[in-house]
Amino acid sequence: MKPAVYNKPLTILEDFEKRERNFMSPFGCLSSKSEGRLIPEPACPVRSAFQRDRDRIVYSNAFRRLKHKTQVFLAPLGAHYRTRLTHTLEVAQISRTISRALYLNEDLAEAIALGHDLGHPPFGHGGEMALKEIYSATFSHSKQSVRVVDRLENNGKGLNLTREVRDGILKHSKGHGQILPNNRGKLAKTVEGRIVRIADIMAYLNHDLDDAIRSGVVQEVQVPEPCVRILGSTHSDRATTLIQDLIFSTTTGDEGMRLSLSDGVAKAMSILRQFLYDNVYRSWRVHKEFVKAKKILKELFQFFLEDEGMRLKTLEEMEMPTLSQNEDTPERTVCDLIASLTDTQALDLYSSIFFPSPQV
Repeated sequence: MKPAVYNKPLTILEDFEKRERNFMSPFGCLSSKSEGRLIPEPACPVRSAFQRDRDRIVYSNAFRRLKHKTQVFLAPLGAHYRTRLTHTLEVAQISRTISRALYLNEDLAEAIALGHDLGHPPFGHGGEMALKEIYSATFSHSKQSVRVVDRLENNGKGLNLTREVRDGILKHSKGHGQILPNNRGKLAKTVEGRIVRIADIMAYLNHDLDDAIRSGVVQEVQVPEPCVRILGSTHSDRATTLIQDLIFSTTTGDEGMRLSLSDGVAKAMSILRQFLYDNVYRSWRVHKEFVKAKKILKELFQFFLEDEGMRLKTLEEMEMPTLSQNEDTPERTVCDLIASLTDTQALDLYSSIFFPSPQV
């Protein structure tokens, strides 16, 4: 008589990974096939590797600071303007929607999206330009975001994210360059990472136009006719058009999944992008505030470089590693400090350091 065979019950993680294999497109990145972390860790019995990355990002100090960092318009101008945090949430929502429709890994796309701007300095792109000028021409918020998750978070221990999430964060940024570059070395290794790169521009083109109209920097009648006719006249219409067009225009073949937009939508998107650069990002009203912001950050940078005591005190208050812990140069440490500040922290520090105090 043969002994009875008992099936060992699957753990929650094993069951989830099995479901992933059953429904996910062959072009998606299975969490069970992750290339792993820089420092190996035991698996969680409940969450996949990418779910853990998402959770670590959401609970990080850097993520919470995004709520007080400028997107384009300084947050004090009004409660309804986007901040770096609300931008991040919109990118995550778009990334998940596209990934789900294409049967890809939603958790991976969401983790990359939530972490893509963790290293963005205060005061939007004015802050990034300031650090390019005073620290290094090679400074970029995408590289800084990876540095945040690798070196600065968790009191210098980092978040130890998976290689796929780190790669997607590093390669999300495009500046004024191609949405998806021809150089494959500049593309994320996963389709999910490439989706975040596209979702980022979909989000900011749409909501920056929305905020620009709300602020009066541009008027609705100024929006180029092809953008209105093809993309729509409201935030909702534009988002729907862009997302659905990408989903239905994407193709698969021997070379994998090729993300693409239809010619008409791609052209309208390019026109809208140039319109925003010419009329919003480089507008006098926005530019003059960035000039002030750059001055603030430059003077704070020099101050913290010269005053080690205040530098160490501020780093400790922000729960960031000091020079003695990470063995970086003072300039590198001050760059980390400045990039991590919120708009409010930068303004408060500048006021307390450089403004005279009334005599008591």
